[in-house]
Amino acid sequence: MELQRNARQRAREARLANLPPGPTSDDDNSELSQRLGQWQDDLMELVEQGKAAIGRVVDVALIPFRAAISKPARKAYVGTFLVTLTSVFLFGLSTLAYALFYYKFVPPVSVERTIHLQFGDGPPHGTANLGSALTSAQPYHVSLFLHLPRTPNNLAAGNFMLDLSLLSSAKTSPTAVTSPLSSKKALTKSRRPAILTYASPIIDTASTLTGLPWYIIGWKTESEVLQVPMFEGVEFAKGAQNIPQEARVVVEADQKMQFYEVGIRVIAKFGGLRWIMYHYRIISYLVFTSMFWTCAMLTSLLVWLILSTTLSQRPQQDRQTIKEQEAEHAEVKPEHEELKEPTTPSLTEELSDTGRTFPTLGRHMPLHFPSRGRSRVKEEERNEEERKIKREDEDVIESASIQPLNGEADDEDEEMEAAGQSFRDSGIGTSIDEERTQVQRRRRRSGVDV
Repeated sequence: MELQRNARQRAREARLANLPPGPTSDDDNSELSQRLGQWQDDLMELVEQGKAAIGRVVDVALIPFRAAISKPARKAYVGTFLVTLTSVFLFGLSTLAYALFYYKFVPPVSVERTIHLQFGDGPPHGTANLGSALTSAQPYHVSLFLHLPRTPNNLAAGNFMLDLSLLSSAKTSPTAVTSPLSSKKALTKSRRPAILTYASPIIDTASTLTGLPWYIIGWKTESEVLQVPMFEGVEFAKGAQNIPQEARVVVEADQKMQFYEVGIRVIAKFGGLRWIMYHYRIISYLVFTSMFWTCAMLTSLLVWLILSTTLSQRPQQDRQTIKEQEAEHAEVKPEHEELKEPTTPSLTEELSDTGRTFPTLGRHMPLHFPSRGRSRVKEEERNEEERKIKREDEDVIESASIQPLNGEADDEDEEMEAAGQSFRDSGIGTSIDEERTQVQRRRRRSGVDV
């Protein structure tokens, strides 16, 4: 800017003095333009360097993002998603499998059913439906509980008999052992005695007076509950026909008795794996679910490996087949190309398909015509031999110095050379022509030398 101001001031002074601007103004303008151009170049260089630096910074900043969205990363994301989805699905399936296994393998630990006694048709009797609560190969303790009032009749009955029969769902055959009042097959049967607890009149009166307030309020009654064991560790064979479906009770007493309630209680006595699964449920759930899940994952991995191997081998086989086909075409193609090869002058020069050798005169090398299939090495060797023969011929001509027969030999030589160049035979009968040509060539060269 300072230079521009100086130039303008000088131009103004020159105009005031009616003088043309001096050479200094042009020098300043050229220097100013040079500096402006240099500054512009420096500015453009700085801009380019800034752009390059920004590009490098952006590239460095985008390295994590490019790695995160690269093709291997996307494959890893898809694989991780599929593995996670498969793992969650198989874990839920393993949980369901363990729940079904627990439901089938571990039976209910206790089963209670109420038996409604029937009176008026023989001794008191009743039947309870057990359903499918029991299972095979499992020990059970079976007992009857009776809620009896302490009436004079019950106290006077003393000992009475309880007859318990476990019945299957199948109908009995005429020869099968059956329970009284029932046509179904009895799988097992037991008879046990029972009696109310004895109390002397003095003790009975004292206990009644002591608990009188509770009797008045209703918190206590003059009754007793008897627990009578009927089976200990009974097991049932495998098969639906060997599992009891009903329980039938018959009360046999000398006197008429009164009952508040009668029922049957079946308690399973677990052992081994069932005991562990029942008493340690959380640990059993984790262990068995993990086992199921591991087996399912290994099976899925094996199936995936088999499928991936099978699917990856097919493209390789296809590529191998394509390569073999291309190789076959490549082997067949040169033969067709050789058959379809155009007949150019360079190929028509050699009319014989087999190599032939013809004798020559003097100490010249015999003429050899190779076959078409000669390699370049053979051709180079042949050319080298021909060059040697030519050099020897020249030496012989120079030593012999044969004069030409007449002046028309040169024209005849030129015509013969033109005729020899335009046509070449397969090699049969060409030795005499070759000798004539060589003699004429020697005569012509000897005439030239003279």
